[in-house]
Amino acid sequence: MMKFIRTHLAWKVFLSYILVVLVSAVILMSAASISVPAAFERHMASMNAIMTNADMMGNNQQMQSELFSQYTTAVYEAVTYAALAALIAAILASFFISRQVVTPMLRMMSLSHRIAEGEYEERLSVPGGQPANQIYELGQLALSFNQMADKLEKTETMRRELIGDVTHELRAPLTAVKGYLEGLMDGVLPADPEIYQQIHAEIDRLQRLVNDLQELSRVEAGAIQLHLSLVSPASLIERIQSTLGRQFEDKNIILEIGVEPNLSDIVVDRDRIIQVLTNLAGNALRYTPGGGKVTLQVRRERSGMLFTVKDNGIGISVEQLQYVFNRFYRTDKSRTRASGGGGIGLTIAKALVQAHQGKIWAESDGEGKGSTFSFLIPFPK
Repeated sequence: MMKFIRTHLAWKVFLSYILVVLVSAVILMSAASISVPAAFERHMASMNAIMTNADMMGNNQQMQSELFSQYTTAVYEAVTYAALAALIAAILASFFISRQVVTPMLRMMSLSHRIAEGEYEERLSVPGGQPANQIYELGQLALSFNQMADKLEKTETMRRELIGDVTHELRAPLTAVKGYLEGLMDGVLPADPEIYQQIHAEIDRLQRLVNDLQELSRVEAGAIQLHLSLVSPASLIERIQSTLGRQFEDKNIILEIGVEPNLSDIVVDRDRIIQVLTNLAGNALRYTPGGGKVTLQVRRERSGMLFTVKDNGIGISVEQLQYVFNRFYRTDKSRTRASGGGGIGLTIAKALVQAHQGKIWAESDGEGKGSTFSFLIPFPK
């Protein structure tokens, strides 16, 4: 698309120069057709007088010389007037055409400086979507500029929210640790193993949060190195079943496995895909009440291998579906990090799937109707 726009714009610039030349030529010919007859008539009147004198004097050579001189003067005079008219027309045409390009560019330059200074709300105006007198490519450039500004504004908003979220996540365990230590120093709390275990638990929460943030930073920066190998999809599901099976039993939740027979191996980083599946299955376990059911499935699709984690738990509202992969986002706002996770796992899972050139998405019929998380790992081309 961009290559087409560049080529199209290059041709338009080239044709604009041709247009200026054609306008100049038309004006030149028009001015010449208007000025030549008048100049010719004026100089012929002068020649008639000369010819009359020459006939009376019998000087034919003088008459021919004067005729050539008058003709040359008439042509030069007509061409001079025509050239001046063509020059004025070319200047006006060039000014009009260049203004269509320069004015939006200057506006864009001014707004880019404002955005660089942090004024992300600035946008280029495109009246009516695409004005009739605006070059198409410049309109597309304005739209692209506005899209860039939108993304920068969203990125800045996410950065501020991230700082606020991290601050909030760190404040809770730090406040708890500080409270326990102050209680110990003041003698309000007894120095028994239970208190130290509480302090250790809060510090452990801090450590997990820091590890999650470090992992998220590495994954989103593309700093992780995938160790790709041929892996059986069925073995990945079996690994999740053996790892989390006991937890499902303890919570009285049915863990159902569905593996399509005769699946071919896929090229993935085994540990990273297990990390994704563990995260999705862990969320299903956390948000499904006792007596519920969670289904792990894998089947072959046309373009890749599809993994699905489906539950009949608390579900996700339509409004929340678009945010579930955002950092620190929790569908259940009443849950703490200890009981409801830190809201980073799904973000990491999405980044890991995308590192495999795959895609991940969430589906739900609404609150209380369960949810389905799926990701597709494409086959190598």
